[in-house]
Amino acid sequence: MTAEWEGPAVVLSARPHGESGAVVTLLTEALGRHPGLAKGGQSRAQSALWQTGNLVEARWVARLADQLGSMSGELVHPAAAMAMENPLALDVLLAACGVAEGALPEREPHPAAFHGLVGLVVELARAPDAAVASLVRWEAAVLRELGYGLDLSVCAVTGTTENLAWVSPRTGRAVSAEAGAAYADRLLALPAFMLDDAPGTPADWLAGLRLTGHFLERDAFGLHHRPLPAARGRLQDRVAGLPSP
Repeated sequence: MTAEWEGPAVVLSARPHGESGAVVTLLTEALGRHPGLAKGGQSRAQSALWQTGNLVEARWVARLADQLGSMSGELVHPAAAMAMENPLALDVLLAACGVAEGALPEREPHPAAFHGLVGLVVELARAPDAAVASLVRWEAAVLRELGYGLDLSVCAVTGTTENLAWVSPRTGRAVSAEAGAAYADRLLALPAFMLDDAPGTPADWLAGLRLTGHFLERDAFGLHHRPLPAARGRLQDRVAGLPSP
């Protein structure tokens, strides 16, 4: 008796294994983050398939469910190749996949995180300039799905829902501009695009990355004593260097 599954997936990483194989990690809807061995994964015929961020139709087979198993697949959307044309889009793609691989537990379904990542990958091809804001919103959703959700609906001090401008780095709760004015140097800025669908500016994106990055580093990654992915740091550095409109 064998264990197997097939379905849509996002390639999170592919690491060399042996002379020509690759250990591929995918994010799936039903099984979450899932590894497998792609025989010939480093070959010219397959290397383009297993690029980080690609959407694939994958198939996994193993003798037992807890084994590494054998991975194969067909390309659905060449996100990695398309992002190569835009350095910011490429950094967003690599950062998102790095966060998914490091924050989500293996073989545990997190469908909202999966669908959010697929949506982000597709958006990179259509509207790369909006992708950083979408990444920040997706990271906040990942935190929520993992049980570390931010409460950005109401001021933790006054109960108002108006003029929310800050977030407590300790509790993850929003604080209004007035209530937080005296403690601004100890609070995290809350960019408006995290409360609506506005695209935001590079300065807003940087504030959003710092906000979700704080809680990802403290909770999702800190729980496993791991740092944030290097790709996530590179994206934040790139955004910090963008000119303001």
